[in-house]
Amino acid sequence: MTRRPTSRTPSDQPEREPEREPDSTNPQPRASTASGAAKASGTAKAAKSAQKTAKPAAKKTARKAAEKTAEKTAETAAKKATKKATKKTRKAVKTAEAAAPAKSGKAATPAAKAPRATARATAAAAPTDPTTPATTTAPTSPTASASPASPASPASPLSPLSPVPDADRSRLLDGTHHDPHSVLGAHLVGDGVAFRALRPYARAVTVVAGELRAELVDDGDGFFSAVVPLRAVPDSYRLHVTYEEADLEVPDAYGFLPALGEFDLHLLGEGRHERLWDALGARPMTHQGVRGTRFTVWAPNARGVRVVGDFNFWDGVGFPMRSLGGSGVWELFVPGLGAGELYKFQITRPDGSMTFRADPLARRTEVPPANSSVVHESAHVWRDEEWLRRRGETPVHEAPLSVYEVHLPSWRPGLTYRQLADQLPAYVSDLGFTHVELMPVAEHPFGGSWGYQVTGFYAPTSRLGSPDDFKHLVDALHRAGIGVLMDWVPAHFPRDDWALAEFDGRPLYEHEDPARAAHPDWGTLEFDYGRKEVRNFLVANATYWCEEFHIDGLRVDAVASMLYLDYSREHGEWSPNEHGGRENLDAVAFLQEMNATVYRRCPGVVTIAEESTAWDGVTRATHHTGPGAQGSPARGGLGFGLKWNMGWMHDSLGYMSKDPVHRKHHHHEMTFSMVYAYSENYVLPISHDEVVHGKRALVSKMPGDWWQRRADHRAYLGFMWAHPGKQLLFMGQEFAQGAEWSEGHGPDWWLLDPAYGAEADHRGVRDLVRDLNSRYRAEPALWQRDTEPGGFAWVAGDAAEDNVFAFLRYGTEGTSPLLCLSNFSPVVRHEYRIGVPGDFAAWREVLNTDAAPYGGGNVLNSDPLKPVPAPAHGHPTSLMLSLPPLATLWLRPV
Repeated sequence: MTRRPTSRTPSDQPEREPEREPDSTNPQPRASTASGAAKASGTAKAAKSAQKTAKPAAKKTARKAAEKTAEKTAETAAKKATKKATKKTRKAVKTAEAAAPAKSGKAATPAAKAPRATARATAAAAPTDPTTPATTTAPTSPTASASPASPASPASPLSPLSPVPDADRSRLLDGTHHDPHSVLGAHLVGDGVAFRALRPYARAVTVVAGELRAELVDDGDGFFSAVVPLRAVPDSYRLHVTYEEADLEVPDAYGFLPALGEFDLHLLGEGRHERLWDALGARPMTHQGVRGTRFTVWAPNARGVRVVGDFNFWDGVGFPMRSLGGSGVWELFVPGLGAGELYKFQITRPDGSMTFRADPLARRTEVPPANSSVVHESAHVWRDEEWLRRRGETPVHEAPLSVYEVHLPSWRPGLTYRQLADQLPAYVSDLGFTHVELMPVAEHPFGGSWGYQVTGFYAPTSRLGSPDDFKHLVDALHRAGIGVLMDWVPAHFPRDDWALAEFDGRPLYEHEDPARAAHPDWGTLEFDYGRKEVRNFLVANATYWCEEFHIDGLRVDAVASMLYLDYSREHGEWSPNEHGGRENLDAVAFLQEMNATVYRRCPGVVTIAEESTAWDGVTRATHHTGPGAQGSPARGGLGFGLKWNMGWMHDSLGYMSKDPVHRKHHHHEMTFSMVYAYSENYVLPISHDEVVHGKRALVSKMPGDWWQRRADHRAYLGFMWAHPGKQLLFMGQEFAQGAEWSEGHGPDWWLLDPAYGAEADHRGVRDLVRDLNSRYRAEPALWQRDTEPGGFAWVAGDAAEDNVFAFLRYGTEGTSPLLCLSNFSPVVRHEYRIGVPGDFAAWREVLNTDAAPYGGGNVLNSDPLKPVPAPAHGHPTSLMLSLPPLATLWLRPV
């Protein structure tokens, strides 16, 4: 997988401007900074007074503190103003002040880092007693203190500074603190309430709570702190932050309790949080009466985690997250942030290095190749209630299911989700398909992967619009009476270093055994299905698409690669399971849990397995046991609703690719599918995989000239629609596109332009597909008993010399059967005898792929056909009819 550059990529070790040493040779401010000199003088006087009243043991410490404070003040006051903030700074300050707009100006960017603000000479304390007079300004004294039992008063000075302990200071600056809330924020201490803030590049920080205004003292490195003589921590307070050219007033992120509940943590610990997206990721919310965004991420191996984004110039020093016990989850509620903010997680690995990662639970992302996560809050109002109400009335395997497979980015290149909503439902509805199947829509960095290498499992690709835009498309399809299936890829994920690979510095989502982690075919990583948190991530993801986006079914990609430990591995490259077998028992348990959860939570939804082996019980219920393998005990089914019939696809296309003169030698390839047709509930797929990478488009697989190819194409579709199983056809094959599909330009729609000379040939095939779907829906015999042996009977399954196949399809009691005949030879067979049940007086042709409107030779059986009392094919009566060349006929009783 090609690694992509990170959008707004911060360095792995963001640099901080080193602290400047005070100029001891010239402690006096310049003439142009008289106010700074006054502050320095005031500070020195206060310090001197404090020394006189302090205990002898404290005199030396007080004197040094006073001298250092005066020197730092003089140094700061003497500096020239830094250059004005950039345009990006103005945007970030405005974002940070969403809850309380900036009072003036623009904030300084990291590129124009302001000198650290020095200790201020004055601070205001608010009375806690309602009878106390209004707050007035009181001088700061390093030694003065107030009793925590008495309220602050106009004459009450602030208590001694409460600087951040050295150990906490270094861990916060290094990004390795697991509990920043225990240091930052407001905390009761012996002298009152200690306020501490970490605001890099700020010049001053003042605590504001009602009438209270208490200016904190600069401790260096971006830390500000002071003890305010209060009896209790204020219920709510704000930080007034002064930057070089702006004042901000925001709630303190470290003044909030955790925004993730104990029950959520309990479910996370068990790996059973079925709405994981409600607990992890970025979630706009109101917490303790304040609007903001809660950030949560699972990173159990991290030494520390920070959240970074445009709102803090991608510098996470001032935004460390707290670890929520042994859950491995890190959390931070940031007030004032809402939808649209870009963010990532800055993770300190076990070795001390840092990595910037996209959110695994991000519900929206930047447009690739940019890869930041985006805070998202849905505003879509669904209007598909009627569809959802009716969706589960009939089990999918007993209902008509005809699927049009679509690659959204290339179906009509350049269209957005909303533009697709104006065109796709009308097109699919006109052709009569019951469902669309969307190739993966989850975010992926490389478009050439077609979505099968996912980095944003919870985010629809932003290439075509927002998550709400995708919901609009699904809504439009539902309101047009079309179900929506979606390809889902839990088998593997790419190695991009901003995504899931070694997410917190160690194997986390992938298996810790490198041999088990590396996918041998695609250069990707396989999930560790044995880890409960990873299994929870995937199971919840399956229900997420069904619940949040109203998806009607999940086609699970590459199931075979998940089920076998030796998949694409040579001898010695894999280890057997605990029973000595090659089955991946962890993957089996995951698939069972996923299917059981989806079917329980989402009535009417179907799951479909792309599974290419003879695994027993893919569509058997999880609680119904079957035989084990290689000594393993009996096991329940995987629990899928349907399975792609890869064997039928391979065999039938192999037969059709042969010249008709040789087909008689491959007759069994068309009949073998009925040997196992009822072992699973099948879908017959002519998918994207069969019309790309040198395999040729469907019509181009056929032998002969252009007429013969189109005739074979039509005959094959007629055979497929009548064969037991549901149907799936990839876009472009409905009008016999001759070129292979390319994600770069999509279907060749120009073939349907009336100005094109052969347009009628392609339009005729599309008209046939429309009629196939229409007749299919009208004939219960073709779908009611798709999964029952009693729904099918061969009439002529051994006519290899004639290249003819004939079978009956039956519906439930009281419905008429349907007779299907296919002649895959290029000659007309006149007076061809076919045995039929003797219960019906006449049969009528209801579909003929050789009809002239479809581009055929128009060899038809126009009149009703009456059986004659001549036994044939095990039936007491038979029909005499004309079989057109390379064609399929459907007949039903009159």
